[in-house]
Amino acid sequence: MAHPFHEAIAALDAFPFPAVAALNGHTIGGGLELALSCDLRIAAGTAKLGMPPARLGLVYSHTGLRKFVDAIGVPRTRELFFTARNVPAETALQWGLVNEVVAPAELADRGVAYAARIAALAPLSLTGNKRSLRELLAAEGELDPEVERELVELREACFRSEDFFEGVRAFAEKRPPLWRGR
Repeated sequence: MAHPFHEAIAALDAFPFPAVAALNGHTIGGGLELALSCDLRIAAGTAKLGMPPARLGLVYSHTGLRKFVDAIGVPRTRELFFTARNVPAETALQWGLVNEVVAPAELADRGVAYAARIAALAPLSLTGNKRSLRELLAAEGELDPEVERELVELREACFRSEDFFEGVRAFAEKRPPLWRGR
């Protein structure tokens, strides 16, 4: 199963200029990875951010996990993925998931002003620095091709597991899942 936001994430990763995300509500799962694909993030004070794969029986993609490790480090990535809890915007700010928290009524104007300030800067500097940062992060995250293949197979296998189907059913039915480990 392909990531539902694959094309959007690929487009943001390839976009040569800095991208700004304005998070006005719950930013959970793939939506949070999509936000992390932006260079900068502003959140409404009422926003909640989280990663629920452990609640759904899902092995997250190694490329998605890499975004979290790069943004907030290994300990916080572990906390998000192993506890499946949502964190308030202020906690997300402390962790580095977002760059700024504003009042909900100010979010749209602040997001546009933030992006406009960046857009007024030197384009060659913005694109050059974005590319340099991307290359530096990629150089530290290279996997052996065999290991990468195994991780992709592990992720694909989870989508065929009984636990994944149970996790999705339990989520839809708003009940605790009955995990079987298969």
